[in-house]
Amino acid sequence: MAIFNVVEKFVSINGEGQHAGELAVFIRLRGCNLSCSFCDTRWACSSDTPAEAMTEDEIISYVKGTGVTRVTLTGGEPLLADNIDVLLDRFSKEADIRVEIETNGSVSIEPFHNINNPPAFTLDYKLEGSGMEQYMDVNNFKYLMPKDTVKFVCSNVGELDRVVEIVDKYHLSTKAKVIISPVFGRIEPADMVDYLITNKRNDIRMQLQLHKFIWDPNERGV
Repeated sequence: MAIFNVVEKFVSINGEGQHAGELAVFIRLRGCNLSCSFCDTRWACSSDTPAEAMTEDEIISYVKGTGVTRVTLTGGEPLLADNIDVLLDRFSKEADIRVEIETNGSVSIEPFHNINNPPAFTLDYKLEGSGMEQYMDVNNFKYLMPKDTVKFVCSNVGELDRVVEIVDKYHLSTKAKVIISPVFGRIEPADMVDYLITNKRNDIRMQLQLHKFIWDPNERGV
């Protein structure tokens, strides 16, 4: 059995992505290789963050016990967890459980592309305002599928030009859903909508983080 460091597990709605508003079981794994300027889960990234040691079977048992069939693996950076392939293989044997992985864009998704019953990916692309754009692995774009999402979190309106550049260069909107989202409190969502209207970008969806409007933006476990 593999052991996974779980810093949070809870049921809530997906706050963003293709399945925003749908119930999901969240499994948050410890650790991350990036340090984004606007990170809202920095507490989960440290190697000394308290965590519950759980095997893959214990995680599956917890998920099944909730009665919710959609799972979001998040972090930190879940793809860096030791033996993550073991956990995904275990999930793949549960035909009624649909897994989504929120990944930071710096780790290759290629090893998980062809596994049986593969997860869906919400793949971040970190823009300049994050301070982490140089670590983005654009080779990931080759492995995108229609159930996947590419998400750009924007710190200012000027970053939207970079979003459009990347979307067009890699034909992202023909491969997956493309979402733009504002850094909470730093950019007016209305300005992002105006940009989409002006540039006639029917292929890009603007989205807010629902959980930050329903609960306190700093609240955990939601």
